[in-house]
Amino acid sequence: MMGDWSEAGACYGIDPSVMVPDSQRGREYAKTFCARCPVTAQCLAHAMATGEQHGIWGGKDPDERRALRRNGTRR
Repeated sequence: MMGDWSEAGACYGIDPSVMVPDSQRGREYAKTFCARCPVTAQCLAHAMATGEQHGIWGGKDPDERRALRRNGTRR
């Protein structure tokens, strides 16, 4: 369960497929929602904690989240 924070997301209520893009242009578009979102930190924390492997979460795509995990493991 994501919690109440997700309802405050800038992407709340849009077609979920927007946040699971299959192109660079789509990723850039999805991230425009994150850029104005008040719950980006909570969203990214959720994705990191649950190991989300698809979609844009907290303004990060899957490759960016993998890089964060690798960097966090080294500390």
